[in-house]
Amino acid sequence: MFYEKLNKLKEKIIEQGNLVESMIEKSIRGLINKDKALLLEVIQIDEPRTNEAEIEIDEMCINLIARFQPTAQDLRTIIMILKMNNDLERIADMAENISESALFLIERPMVKPLIDLPKMAEETMRMLKDSIDSFIKNDPKLAKSVCERDDVVDAYRDQILRELVTYMISDPTTIERALHLERISINLERIADLATNIGEDVIYIVEGKVIKHGRYKEGEGA
Repeated sequence: MFYEKLNKLKEKIIEQGNLVESMIEKSIRGLINKDKALLLEVIQIDEPRTNEAEIEIDEMCINLIARFQPTAQDLRTIIMILKMNNDLERIADMAENISESALFLIERPMVKPLIDLPKMAEETMRMLKDSIDSFIKNDPKLAKSVCERDDVVDAYRDQILRELVTYMISDPTTIERALHLERISINLERIADLATNIGEDVIYIVEGKVIKHGRYKEGEGA
C-alpha cells in the first residue's frame, strides 16, 4: 500500500515537472514568434493548474508521512518531493513573469535581435529537464551535471546584461524594453538555480550526501 501511494506521488510530481517545463518553452516561443495567445495560455491556464497541483502534492506528502511514518531513503524521497514541489511552483511563477514581459515586448520594436536569450532559455530548460530526469532515474551523475552547468546560465545572464546596459546608455528610449528583457534573463537564471537545487536534493536522496553551499558531507546513510 505504501509503495503504491509513493509511486502515485512520484507520478504526480513528474506531471508537475512536465507542465512547468512546457510553460517555460511556451513563454520563450511566444516571445520569439510574437504569439500572444500562447503567452496568455501560460498565464491564464497553466499557472493556475500548477497552483492546484502544488496543493494536491503537498497533501499527498503529508498524508504519506502521517499514515506510514517512513524512514531512511523513503522519508528522504518524500521530503525531497515536498521541496521539489515548492521549487516547481516557483518556476511556474517565473514562467508567468517571462510571459508577462513577453506580452509587453511583442507589441513593440525589439531592442536587439534575440540571440543569447533563446540560447540561455534552451540551456535552462535542459537543466530543468535533466534535474527531473535524475530524480526519475535516481541518477546522481546526471544530477551533478546539472549543478555544474549553472555557471553557463550565469554567464549568459551577465552577457545579456552588459549588452542591454550599452543599449540603454546609447538610447534612453530603449530602457523600458531593455528592463523587460533583463527581467526575462533574471527569471531564467533563477529557474536554473532551482533546477540546481533539485539536482542537489537528488544527490542527497540517492547518496545521502549534502553538497549545498559548496559543502560536501557524508550523510548518515540508510
